[in-house]
Amino acid sequence: MTALARAERIVARTLAAHPGRVALACSFGGPAGMALLDVVVRLDRTVPVYYLDPGLLFPETYALVERVARRYGIAPQAVRPALALDAQAAAFGEALWERDPDRCCVLRKVEPNRAYVAGLGAWLTGLRRGQTVGRADLEPVMQDGSVEKVSPLYDWTDDDVWDYVRAHDVPVNSLHAAGYPSLGCVPCTRRPLDANDPRSGRWAGFAKTECGLHRPAEVTAAR
Repeated sequence: MTALARAERIVARTLAAHPGRVALACSFGGPAGMALLDVVVRLDRTVPVYYLDPGLLFPETYALVERVARRYGIAPQAVRPALALDAQAAAFGEALWERDPDRCCVLRKVEPNRAYVAGLGAWLTGLRRGQTVGRADLEPVMQDGSVEKVSPLYDWTDDDVWDYVRAHDVPVNSLHAAGYPSLGCVPCTRRPLDANDPRSGRWAGFAKTECGLHRPAEVTAAR
C-alpha cells in the first residue's frame, strides 16, 4: 500500500468512527499540513479546518489562509487565545515570548487548541515521524485526553510530501521559497540555524523545539 493510500484510509476510518465530530488542524506554516488539507478536502469537503491564530503569524501565512479558502471553497476557522496581545502584556509583561516562550505558547496555542478540540471525537494533524527526533515514535492514532489525535501522514518522508504538493498543485506558504521550511509566530521563527534540522529556526536561543501541542508525554498510543 502506498503512503497516500494509507493516509486516505486513516482519514476515512476516522471520519467513519466519529461522524460530524472530526476537525483538521492546519498551521498553514508547513507543506505537510497543506498536503493533508488537500487529502482531507478531496475525501470530504465538509470537515472543519481550523488554525491557531496567536495574533503573531506572518503576513504570508494569513495570505495563504485566504488563498486556500478561495481554492477549495472552504472557510478555515481562526482559533484565538482568550487574552488579546495587549491583555497578555498587561498581565505578564511585554514580549512574553522573549522571556518565557513556554508560557506564551500555552496561553496562545495550547489552551485555545485544548478548548477547541474538547467537544470533538478526533482531530487530524500533519505530524510526521521524520520531522523531529521527538516524533520518531509517532503513532498514526493516539489518545489526547478524551479526544483521538490522528496523524495520517505519520510515515511520509519529505519527498512524499513535496511529491504530493507538486503533483496536486497544493498551495504552500510563500516563505518556504525564502528559506523558511517551518513557520510559526514571527518573533519565534528564523531561518534554520542547522541546515539538517528544518525546525532549528524555531525558538532560537531556547532549549525548545515544540510549542507544547505535540509533546510525546501528553499523549498515549490508542491503536
